[in-house]
Amino acid sequence: MPKPNQQGDFGLQRLVHKSFIDSEGPKQDSGASDLPRYFEGNLSVEGDDIISERRGVGSGIFQRISSFMAGNPLLARSFPTQGQASYGLVPSYNSIDEVLQTSAADQGNGKKGKSSGVGSSGIAGISRSERHRAGERKGQNEQSLNSQGMNLFKREGRPDAHLMKVSNDESETHEDEAINIDDAPKWVDEDPPDNSPFSQVRASVSAIDDTSLSISTPRMWTLTLICALFGSSSNLFFSLRYPSVFISPVIALVIVHPLGRAWDKLLKYEDDPVDAFDYGIREEPKDHGSRKRRLRLWLAQGKWNEKEHACVYIGSNVSFGFAFATDVIVEQTKFYHQELSIMYQILLTISSQILGYAFAGMTRRYLVRPPGMIWPGTLMSTAMFTTMHKSENKIANGWTISRWKFFLFVWFGACAWYFVPGLLMPSLSYFNVLTWFSPNNVVVANLFGVVSGLGLFPMTFDWAQIAYIGSPLLTPWWAAANVVGGLVIVMWVVAPIMYYNNVLYSAFMPILSSAVFDDTGKPYDVSKILTKNFHFDRKAYENYSKVYLPITYALSYGVQFAGLSALITHTAVWHGRDIWQQTVKSFSEYKNHESEYHAINDEGGRGGSNAENSRSFNSPSIAHSMLSSLMGGKDVHNRLMKHYDDAPLSWYLATFVAMLAIAIFVVEYYPVYLPWYGLILALAITALLFIPIGIVMAITNQQSSLYLICQLICGAIFPGRPVANMVFVTYCYITSTQGLKFSSDLKLGHYMKIPPKILFKVQMMATLVASFTQIGVLNWMFTHIPSLCTPEAINGFICPIARVHFNGSILWGVVGPQRFFGAGALYRPLVWAFLIGALAPIFIWLVGRRSGADSLWRKINLPVVFGSLSFIPPAVSSLPLLALKF
Repeated sequence: MPKPNQQGDFGLQRLVHKSFIDSEGPKQDSGASDLPRYFEGNLSVEGDDIISERRGVGSGIFQRISSFMAGNPLLARSFPTQGQASYGLVPSYNSIDEVLQTSAADQGNGKKGKSSGVGSSGIAGISRSERHRAGERKGQNEQSLNSQGMNLFKREGRPDAHLMKVSNDESETHEDEAINIDDAPKWVDEDPPDNSPFSQVRASVSAIDDTSLSISTPRMWTLTLICALFGSSSNLFFSLRYPSVFISPVIALVIVHPLGRAWDKLLKYEDDPVDAFDYGIREEPKDHGSRKRRLRLWLAQGKWNEKEHACVYIGSNVSFGFAFATDVIVEQTKFYHQELSIMYQILLTISSQILGYAFAGMTRRYLVRPPGMIWPGTLMSTAMFTTMHKSENKIANGWTISRWKFFLFVWFGACAWYFVPGLLMPSLSYFNVLTWFSPNNVVVANLFGVVSGLGLFPMTFDWAQIAYIGSPLLTPWWAAANVVGGLVIVMWVVAPIMYYNNVLYSAFMPILSSAVFDDTGKPYDVSKILTKNFHFDRKAYENYSKVYLPITYALSYGVQFAGLSALITHTAVWHGRDIWQQTVKSFSEYKNHESEYHAINDEGGRGGSNAENSRSFNSPSIAHSMLSSLMGGKDVHNRLMKHYDDAPLSWYLATFVAMLAIAIFVVEYYPVYLPWYGLILALAITALLFIPIGIVMAITNQQSSLYLICQLICGAIFPGRPVANMVFVTYCYITSTQGLKFSSDLKLGHYMKIPPKILFKVQMMATLVASFTQIGVLNWMFTHIPSLCTPEAINGFICPIARVHFNGSILWGVVGPQRFFGAGALYRPLVWAFLIGALAPIFIWLVGRRSGADSLWRKINLPVVFGSLSFIPPAVSSLPLLALKF
C-alpha cells in the first residue's frame, strides 16, 4: 500500500462525481471488463482535470486508470438508491483508502447509517459509527477487496452511476489546463434537470454539494472572531472621522483565504490521522497521543475550504458595518449632552441589531428559499469562492485563462488605476468636459455639471463614481433600465422645468444640493431655532425663516413618498397570491409539525422522491411558470439543503421576543422619551414593509429606504422629541436594513450549502461580538480623543455622519413635518405622490398581465424607479445611466 501524502491522496488526484446519461454509461449488470472499454471509447478530456495518476504510468486516461486499478482494484461502491436520477451531492474523501474502507464496511456490516439524502442527491451518507468501524478494519477491508472485485460498480437502479471526487486540492491540479465543455462527454455535465432557471445563478453557484467538508472548526470560528473584532472596531473608529475610511467585507473575503491556507500549513503534519466530518461537524476522534498533540489535532481538524470561507465572510458581512445605534449614542452624548450608562448603550445596540435577524429568519420562506429570490449581490461572493477553491478551468467563449489569474489581473489593475482618477487626475472622476468650454455659464453648469448639476453628459473614468449607488455588475440590466427611466423623466425633464419656472422658489437655490436653506438663500442654521436644552423655540423660528428645499431635494422626497405606496401596491398585485400561498403553507406545516428543511432518510424520507424533484424543470411550461411566479417551485439548491437540519422557527421567535423585551425596557427605563407603543409602531412598520422591500432587493439588488418615512411618521405622532425620533428611526429603519443584510447572508448560506443551525450561530456570534466591540471602542474614543465631534477635534474626528443625523432629528423631530407638508405648507403638494405611487402599479399590472412573458410592461418596476432616485441628492444623477452600459 503506497504511503499517503499530507492530503491523504494515494495517487488518485481527482475522481469526478458525475452521472452516466441514459445508455451511454456501462449497463446496469455490466462487469468490470466493460468499464475500461467505456473509458477508452468515451473519455476524451485532456489534462489532469478528471483523473491524474501521479505514478507516471502512461499518458492516456485509460492507462492511468488501469495502472491504478492494478494496485487498488476497487474505486467506488454502489449506493442504495443510486438509480433515482440523482444529482448534486458529492461526499469528498481524503484518500482512496477511505473510500475502500467505507465501501467494505458498509457491505460487510450490511447496515445503513445516517443518510446524506440519497433520495434527492444520489450518494448515501455514512454514519459516524460506521466510519469509525471502517477505520478500525482497514486490514480486513484490504483482504476483502479481491472477493468483492468490481461488483460494487453495479447500479441498483437505472444506469446513471456516480463516481466520487476524492480530492479537490487546488495546489496539486493544473488549473491552467482548460477543459472544453463542448468536447466533454455528457456524463460530466454539472447541470441537473432541476437546476436554477436563472442563468446568472447557474453561472455562479455550483449544483453540487459536498457534505463531508469541514465547517464548524476552530479555524473557522477563530478567523470569524478576528474579522468581527477588527472590522467592527476599525469601521466604527473611522466613521467619526472626516474623511472617513470604510473597510469592506470583501477585504475580509480576500485576506482570510491565505490565512486559512497558512493555518493548515502550520498545524497539519503528514502522519496526522484523517478527520471524518458529518454535515460540517467533526466526528469524535480516538485518543491520539499526548495532550499537546491532541490540542494540535483539534486545532488542525478539517481542511480550509469554500464552506468555512463562506462562514467567515458572512460573519464579516454582519459585523463590519458600524451599528446605527452608535450614532444615536454619539448624538445623545455630544450634541444633546446626556449622560448614558454602558448598559443602555449595550442594550440599545444589541436589540436594534438582532431584531433585524429575527425578521430575516421568520421570512425565510418568502425571501430566502424561493429560487426566484436571487439576491444578485451574493453571486459575486459565490463566484469568488469558486475562484479561490476550485481548480477547474473551463473554456468560456474562447477564454482559457483561469479564474484565479483573471481575478488577480483585475484586482491589481483596479488598485493601480484607482490612483489615477482618485489622486493624480481628479478630472477623470468628474469628466464634465462640456463645462470646460464655458466655465462661468450657470445654465451650462446646472445642466451638464456633475458636482452641482444634473449631469446631462454622463462620462466618468472612476469606478467609485459608477458604483456609488451599487455595482452595475450585480444589478440586472432591466433593473438598471428602470433606474435610468426614472432618472430621465424626473431629474432630466421635470426638475429643469420646475427649476427654471421658479416652482417652490427653487430658482433662488442650487439646482442640486443636499443642504436646506433659509429665506436668504444661505444654508439653514438649526441652532437659531433651538433653546439651550435643544427644545424648539417657536418665536425664534418665526423671526428667523422657514425651511426651503432645493428642487432636486424636494423631488427626492416626492419620489420616496411615491415609492413607499408603490412598494405596497406593486407587491400586492404582482406577488400577493404567492405570499398568501406561502403563508397558508407555512401555517399548515407548523400545525403538522413539519419543516421545509429537514434531514432525509435513506429512502428519500419526507423530502419526497428525487425523481419527482428532478423532473420539476423538465417541462418548459413548468419552467415558465417558475419564472413568472418568483416564490413558486424548488430548485436543486432547495433539494440539496434538505440534507441539513433546519434552524427551527422557534429560535427566531425566541430571539424576537427577547430583543423586543430588551427594547421595551430601553425606551421605558431610559430618557429617550419614546413610549412603548411608539416602539411597537416602529416594528409594525418594519413588519409590514419587510417582505415587499426584500422582494424588490432580492430580484433587483436595489433597496427601498425607510429612513425618511420613519422620520416623518415619528415627527408627526411625537412632535418636539428629537431623541425619540432618533430611537424610532433606529428600531424602524435599521431593523429593516439589518434584516435585509441578514436575509442576503442567509441566501448566501443557502447557495453555499451551509447547515442552517451553524449559520445561525455564526451570524449571532459575529453580531454580538461586533456590538460589544463597537461600544468599547466608542467609549474609549469619548475618553481619549479631545474635543471629539467639534470643529476643533484633532485629526478630523468631527463626527460628520452623526452631525447629519442630528440635523435631521432637529428638522423632523423638533420643527416637525407639519410645517413642511401640513395644510397650507409650501411643500403640501408633494403629499399627492402617495396617491400616484399607489395607483400607478395597478395600471401597469392590468396591462402587463395580458401581455407575454417578455413584454416591456412586465419589466417595469415602479418601486425601483422611485426608490433608486432617493439617492439624489447627493448622488450625481448621471451615474445610473453609466451603470446601464454594463
